Amino acid sequence: LLALVLLYAGWSRPGWRSEGRLPGDATFGGIALVQGVLILGLAVVAHLLYRTSPDSRTAIRGFGGPAVAMLSCALGGVMTGGGAQRVSDWLDGSDGSIDGPALVLTWQASVIPPLLVVVAVLCGWFGFRTVQRKRREMDRMAADYPDERKDSTRTRRIAGTRARAALTDRAPLLVGIISAVTLLLGAAALTGAWVTDEVPAKAAGGLPDTVEGAAQASQALGSWLIGFGFILFVTWGRRAYKDPSARRTIGILWDVGTFWPRAAHPFAPPCYAERAVPDLTWRMASWTRATSATGGRLVLSGHSQGSVLAAAAAWQLRPSVRRRVALLTYGSPLERLYGRWFPAHFGPAALTSLHREVDCWRNLYRTTDPIGGPIQLHGDCGPQVDRAALKDPLAYGRTEEHPLPAPILGHGDYQADPAFAEERARLLARLKASVPPPRPEPTPSAAAQGAPEAEGFTPAPADPPGTAG
Repeated sequence: LLALVLLYAGWSRPGWRSEGRLPGDATFGGIALVQGVLILGLAVVAHLLYRTSPDSRTAIRGFGGPAVAMLSCALGGVMTGGGAQRVSDWLDGSDGSIDGPALVLTWQASVIPPLLVVVAVLCGWFGFRTVQRKRREMDRMAADYPDERKDSTRTRRIAGTRARAALTDRAPLLVGIISAVTLLLGAAALTGAWVTDEVPAKAAGGLPDTVEGAAQASQALGSWLIGFGFILFVTWGRRAYKDPSARRTIGILWDVGTFWPRAAHPFAPPCYAERAVPDLTWRMASWTRATSATGGRLVLSGHSQGSVLAAAAAWQLRPSVRRRVALLTYGSPLERLYGRWFPAHFGPAALTSLHREVDCWRNLYRTTDPIGGPIQLHGDCGPQVDRAALKDPLAYGRTEEHPLPAPILGHGDYQADPAFAEERARLLARLKASVPPPRPEPTPSAAAQGAPEAEGFTPAPADPPGTAG
């Protein structure tokens, strides 16, 4: 298709003269208007749904979906239309002989600098609040590590990690403000393009010099920022192949995006949960049936996104199987991320129901973990789920158990904490084990004749069909 377009565009047409704008100019503005109207309609529906079951923990008071949709539409429009804007500016040069791209594109590019100013102010404010929280955490260090010789560098490092991990809880506010500002600036850009029928630099002619200069600077910067953003986006994607930290960040977004079925988003990649959850459910049911070989009980442990899969699989179990399964989650985003952004599926009501149905459930978390957090289930739904926040690092200074400085683990290595083995042992003890009858010893004559296995013995479960190994 690209080759055909290049051939058509490069074909010599003597006598033809370029004049006026392309016929899709008004259509592009109409698309932007329809997107805005649909997002506003989605916001109204989200507000009505939130009013039926309000919860202060829900992200942006139920406007999480419309906010993300607004940012997605804006990013998609900027990345696609921005290419045309940048190429048009490059071909036009300084003479202005070409009318240029659609006016809406130029106006949308021009509102990027004001939006970045708002983002910078918000980041500065959150940075200031993080510094304040870091100071409070430094004051708490004496209570967390009593009888320890204090090291100012060590204290600042631990307190800083805790303060930065708490930024996750402020992310909904950041997303909500940026989304609202994006909607307002987008509406202003669309109105300016249709009312003035001029690019921002020309539309500001005759206004005070400050306004005219700001319009010219914003229009010029917006075009360059789009190109810079596109290059940054591609560079970050390539960096993921070499940098584990970048790959981990992209992997988190990928895990969340591919967890939901394609029915939620038809253009999403294949959903791994549609296979992982049934397979995990089958294995748990097989394990609990094989009482002679396995004891008929198990502890299902899940870390990070694995805890979400574990909860989803536990929901699918039959009650008879669920009574033999204990749930151990650690570094879990079940409540901190999924419960706030997807309250219909992982909100307080859903998690409380899961706690009532699962016989035993314990959750481990750290204050230095930016992803995992407490489940925060209160009331008469069952025993306490959350263990008190684990110490991180395990030791402040050098001890006999830790002759080297203990690292700050954050979101990883929960199994290295002694609390993990302790909670796992307690869960196994709480489960009602189904003790099989002892297997009778075969007599020598029966063994020589190849006697069949004793009745009641069940072999260990095999792999599900098609997944041997």
